[in-house]
Amino acid sequence: MKMSENGLSFIKQYEGLKLKAYPDPATGGIPWTIGYGHTKDVKPGQVITEQQAEAFLHDDLQPIYLTLESAVKVSLTQGQFDALCSFIFNCGAGNFARSTLLKKLNAGDYQGAVDEFLRWNKAAGKVMNGLTKRRASERQMFLS
Repeated sequence: MKMSENGLSFIKQYEGLKLKAYPDPATGGIPWTIGYGHTKDVKPGQVITEQQAEAFLHDDLQPIYLTLESAVKVSLTQGQFDALCSFIFNCGAGNFARSTLLKKLNAGDYQGAVDEFLRWNKAAGKVMNGLTKRRASERQMFLS
């Protein structure tokens, strides 16, 4: 399964398109980010094109698809898949693999899993309004 156009638009909306590298809002530095939330090998002052941003997004999603394929043991709807892709894109595959969200999902407790989204709204220990909104939106997508 791959992300739907809806799911891709969702990530693009929440990540925003930045063609010049910017520091992490929580740390004021590392990890530097560019494009649609791309962080791998990004350096301060780096500039890219919109086409490069699209390519980075496509590349960044490939390992997320593999993570979901190997970690999730239950059936997913497209909305659930898209929501989980966004969650992993933002929170990381390692965090997802260790999460109660995944444990509940694999136990077939879809409602318990969806309620876990809302707990992931902090960066560097601080509640972030943007993350709170994103998790609520991912939760809605999961339920759709």
